[in-house]
Amino acid sequence: MSAFTLEQRVRFSHVDPAGIAYSARIHDYIHEAFEELWEEHVGVRYDQLLLEERVGFPLVSSQVDYLRPLRFGDRPRVRVTCFRLGRSSFGLRYVYTVGEEVCLDARMTSVCVDTGPMRPRPLSEPWRERLAQIQEPL
Repeated sequence: MSAFTLEQRVRFSHVDPAGIAYSARIHDYIHEAFEELWEEHVGVRYDQLLLEERVGFPLVSSQVDYLRPLRFGDRPRVRVTCFRLGRSSFGLRYVYTVGEEVCLDARMTSVCVDTGPMRPRPLSEPWRERLAQIQEPL
């Protein structure tokens, strides 16, 4: 199975006094990976989708399993796969590792909407094709 991967950094401003990334920051990391996926894998910049095409992807479900804290100085690698691909919604799985150790496993489901009326719209065929390339086996 193919996946989209990238490396992120845990910076000083991302951690609490214990030196670990707090849960709100984890969601920021996941969204940063989401935006990178659109630009680097799907082939369209996320800001262009929102501002020019007026298409958004609100989060409708979120599940994050925290297995090991991300600490200041870590450079986690995130592996993104698609676990669900519907007509207008899709689920992405984000597995963060430091070395060989899994730190967190997140599943996020988003729906494709027209941002004006905030109504669901079908995913365009080119986007579906790119997401299907990283789809997990059924």
